[in-house]
Amino acid sequence: MLKIRPGKRPIRWSIVWIETFDLLRHHWIRLTTGLALMLVASATAFVIPWAGKQLVDEVIGAGRHELLTPLALLTGGATFVLAVTTFGLSQLLGVAAQRAINDLRKTVQTHVTRLPPKYFDRTQSGALISRIMTDADGIRNLVGNGIVQLISGIMTALIALGFMLWINPMMTLWVLVVLSVFGIGMAIAFSIIRPLFRERREINAQVTGRLNESINGIRIVKAYTAEPFEQRAFSGGVDRLFVKIAATITGSSATAAMAKVAGGLIAVILILIGGRATLNGTMTPGDLIWFSMLTFMLAAPITQIASIGTQISEAFAGLDRIREVMQLTPEDADEAEREPCPPIRGDIRFENVTFGYDPDAPVLKDINLEAPAGSTVALVGSSGAGKSTLVSLAMAFHKPQKGRVVIDGKNLSDLRIRDFRSQLGVVLQENFLFDGTIAENIAFANPEADINDVKRVAKLAHCDVFIKEFPKGYDTIVGERGIRLSGGQRQRIAIARALLAEPRILILDEATSSLDSESEQMIQDGLKHLRTGRTTFVIAHRLSTIRSADEILVMEGGRIVERGTHDTLLARHGRYRELHDKQYQLEHERFVNPGEHFDEDLDEVETLGR
Repeated sequence: MLKIRPGKRPIRWSIVWIETFDLLRHHWIRLTTGLALMLVASATAFVIPWAGKQLVDEVIGAGRHELLTPLALLTGGATFVLAVTTFGLSQLLGVAAQRAINDLRKTVQTHVTRLPPKYFDRTQSGALISRIMTDADGIRNLVGNGIVQLISGIMTALIALGFMLWINPMMTLWVLVVLSVFGIGMAIAFSIIRPLFRERREINAQVTGRLNESINGIRIVKAYTAEPFEQRAFSGGVDRLFVKIAATITGSSATAAMAKVAGGLIAVILILIGGRATLNGTMTPGDLIWFSMLTFMLAAPITQIASIGTQISEAFAGLDRIREVMQLTPEDADEAEREPCPPIRGDIRFENVTFGYDPDAPVLKDINLEAPAGSTVALVGSSGAGKSTLVSLAMAFHKPQKGRVVIDGKNLSDLRIRDFRSQLGVVLQENFLFDGTIAENIAFANPEADINDVKRVAKLAHCDVFIKEFPKGYDTIVGERGIRLSGGQRQRIAIARALLAEPRILILDEATSSLDSESEQMIQDGLKHLRTGRTTFVIAHRLSTIRSADEILVMEGGRIVERGTHDTLLARHGRYRELHDKQYQLEHERFVNPGEHFDEDLDEVETLGR
């Protein structure tokens, strides 16, 4: 079931405020202009209450009818100015807010792509998408109307308070008592609501992540009739989300209710104290009208602050979640301090390398190997032997806990990662294709390549055989993760992609696992040509694909237990011979009695897998 992960750090407000001020600094011109417009609007708003006082005292009370038209024109002009400034604010600050959101999204996405692969292994994609898209969207309340309205509201309240004290100090003090109690209640409400918004975002990210996994794996879900389980998991998540949303709605409703109560109490004060003052002549009827309008001009910003405060609290929670990601150390954080990696020959050595995803449970133990430039090294062994982990170290996806990986005599940890990886070609067991055309997916390894280069490598990988059958040819859309293609077709496109990269080091992690025997044979010559002059690591469960390897490493339990050529290892009658004979026995029995040994096949097919 979906649960909130424990151990979340509390919000470090000092850091959040620093980040907030940094955002404001980058958009200070628009924000300053917006504040000026807001102040003009606020000042203009005081014209209407004053005009009300003049209407009651001078026009109606004193009979100065000549003031009626000027007061009407003044009120109309103030209304026009308010309309213009309101429109200008929405345009000015709305654009500023959206630009800030766009900048933040790009900054976070750039940082996320620089994080090490191990971070993505333990983080849901939906959670990351939520942080980049949803959390960033919350800052519109910081660099948009939110902060400006907050500042303007405070200034409006102070000016209104000054006028009110001048009109009737005693009645103003009673109003302040009510508003002070209201303000304290709002502060308490914010302290309760703020953590709820954070939990809402966390649960929403987890639910989104699980939903993303469920949709992407819908064929597995259906194959195992796991729809009810996924429905329960999703329902449980959205139910918990509903509880938090309901709590925030309750909190927001409580603040609104407090505002209503405060408004009612103020009305009572105006009736009792203001009415008596008007009756005994210490206030004019116009003063009472003016004071009443000023009172609501004082109270309105406080009520508005309640709404803005909730929005800003939500923005702070989003900024804090973004901060957690931005504080993670990128894998190339010390890139400037590393040596540039010039074009490499491809000589690779593992010197006493030990590595584990959990430091207390090493996956690789004291690995020593040497792959001279241009050689082909094959890795075989049982599932979990450490083959894929070994090649991930060769690709600088991880760093050894002990020992070192050496490239052309230099420690890989001392070389710039991007320089090194630009000379890699990779075909992994799980081939990922993007939702674009076949040509775009092949050219992903080299966006500058033209269509002739794409067609050349496609022919070498025997992609052109099936591409020609599509009505749109190379412009055929492959769908998300290449879902519109077969496994073998996806694999051949991945091989073509690696060919186009013209790599110095080639990683083939079961690169022919999804191909039938005929297709596999067709591309063996192409792969053999590709391997010429390039250092190649091959992981394969079909031993027939690695006969020509310069060296075969047999791995068990994170160690290299045998090494040598195909013929040498067969002659030793060791683990390799055992795996070899078992595989060919199964293949022979499948050929003679197809279907009879299906269950054994399922058990043995992964014997030489990852």
